[in-house]
Amino acid sequence: MHKTASTAIKAIDRDMPDIELARQVAAGDQQAFELLMRRCNRPLYRTARSIVRDDAEAEDVVQEAYLHAYRSIGNFRSDAKLQTWLTRIVVNEAIARSRKASRRAEVIRLDGDVESMAEVDTHDEFGEQPERAAMRDETRRLLEKKIDGLPAAFRTVFVLRALEEMSVEEVAVALGIPEATVRTRFFRARSLLREALSREIDFALEDAFTFGGERCDRIVAAVLKRLDDSNERNQP
Repeated sequence: MHKTASTAIKAIDRDMPDIELARQVAAGDQQAFELLMRRCNRPLYRTARSIVRDDAEAEDVVQEAYLHAYRSIGNFRSDAKLQTWLTRIVVNEAIARSRKASRRAEVIRLDGDVESMAEVDTHDEFGEQPERAAMRDETRRLLEKKIDGLPAAFRTVFVLRALEEMSVEEVAVALGIPEATVRTRFFRARSLLREALSREIDFALEDAFTFGGERCDRIVAAVLKRLDDSNERNQP
């Protein structure tokens, strides 16, 4: 009987150390390679997405990075985490694609100084009520929009530190920048996000509990009707 992908992965140790997993992938073990991809898919996708800012393009970046990693994984050494090593490959692939796609625009640089800090654009799963689920989706989309609006150098550092919870040292290795730069960019990214979200909340407060003309007319009409009814009852 043909084994499914999930069944195949169960045949190997899911908690296999990085160096052993890399050795098995280098030896051509497809199950080990699938385990590696499923283990690292989310952080690598988020990394790519933080640079190219497009869902489909980010998927392509991750796929190309995996193919490159598969061919060169024999060079992996355990002085860094396997995910960190893969993240560096994804970063390089994403930057290369960004450069090709925007030859006439300013090239995204993650390893240099940021000369201008652009302003951020200001514009329970189970049993959850539809209204709350919709609100959560709207909040998530708003946050993703604001993260996309961060300057490129800050954006990738923020995604790796805040979303993937990578350490300062791991981010520094993955991006090839000093640890002090990681801390500075992460701090600045959080500040920019706070400012952007604060502005968004201020705008929303102006429209909170909106009192449109239809509601006003309805209340006025209801009160007047009740007054008329009361007057009719009180007439001799």
